[in-house]
Amino acid sequence: MAMAKSVLSLLAHLHAAVLFLPADPAAGAAMYNVLRYGARPDGAADAAGAFLRAWADACRSTRPATVYVPPGRFLVSSATFTGPCHGHAAVTFAVAGTLVAPAGAGGRGLSGRWITFENMEGLVVSGGTFDGRGRALWACRARGGNCPTPASSLTIANSRDVVVAGVRSVDSELFHVVVLQCVGVTVRGVTVEAPADSPNTDGIHIHMSSHVSVYDARIGTGDDCISVGPGNSHLWIERVACGPGHGISIGSLGKQEGMAVEAVQNVTVKTTWFAGTTNGLRIKTWGGSKRGFVRGVTFADATMSGVDNPIIIDQRYCPSGSGCPGGSSSIRISDVRYVGIRGSSATPVAVNFDCSRSNPCSGIRLQDVALTYRSRPAAAKSYCRNVQGSTLGLVLPPSCL
Repeated sequence: MAMAKSVLSLLAHLHAAVLFLPADPAAGAAMYNVLRYGARPDGAADAAGAFLRAWADACRSTRPATVYVPPGRFLVSSATFTGPCHGHAAVTFAVAGTLVAPAGAGGRGLSGRWITFENMEGLVVSGGTFDGRGRALWACRARGGNCPTPASSLTIANSRDVVVAGVRSVDSELFHVVVLQCVGVTVRGVTVEAPADSPNTDGIHIHMSSHVSVYDARIGTGDDCISVGPGNSHLWIERVACGPGHGISIGSLGKQEGMAVEAVQNVTVKTTWFAGTTNGLRIKTWGGSKRGFVRGVTFADATMSGVDNPIIIDQRYCPSGSGCPGGSSSIRISDVRYVGIRGSSATPVAVNFDCSRSNPCSGIRLQDVALTYRSRPAAAKSYCRNVQGSTLGLVLPPSCL
């Protein structure tokens, strides 16, 4: 109980820090206020056209420019802001108000995206709230009906040297923040809020990108707090509070068959807190012949409070339990370090390495791990299947490597 209160206190501290990040226009920049283009802060009139007109002028600017969204609620049906801008000039999208998605399911079109920035260099997206209003879509999916295409709230695609700072994302239909095919993205001070039962509402999803950093995030959602998809390398994730949610996950990998290799490498996850999540630090792959690898991963300094699976590698991942691809996973997992992992497990198996028969996990290292079950160190257990590795320092529960 004391540890749970401590973690919740840390969550509140991070949340408070995020709320005070500035969202003012960049000093000295040419400013394009969306009100001057016809946007109305009433949450009723669609402001997408005004936003896009302001963006077009800012993108043509010969000097650094800021598109400014002042306080108020702005209904945006959907919007894609594209570059490159004039002379690759930096553009800031500064939000002091709230962007509101259309009410009801399916009002964002068929693209699977609501707000998108694409083909940009030096972009800054700062402040504001993105309200995805996803509850109607979630309800449709819960009924098992023929539902519209869900949309991710904020997507950064095919861009480089981007900063996303101080953004609050609420109730996205699908993923909250997506980094897709980018190089050099920093996500800082982001808050994600969605119910624990909201489907596929990953907080931050990184896909086919490199040199991406995430700092000071507070994420409560219905799926992975941070999900690392295939094609990622050189990621740094630090000071993230997660709960509710499914933890910080690498994967899933290997679901679709084909010749392409799915790879994730050089990932550091440092100083994280998990409260009441289904997983803590997770790597997940499907069975089957799809080739790939995960290597060069470090999980360091993590605190667990009532987490179902604090440390888990699952190479038989199949959440529905039906239609699972058969066979042994062809994703090779190697050189994964867990250092300074502490706290409480909500289930007896606190450390679970369920690896592939044909491609055993190798180079798995545990150092200074202290996980309990029902406040009793001796009650927690480890499970190992097809895994090779080593330990250093005190490791509880006792390692099965």
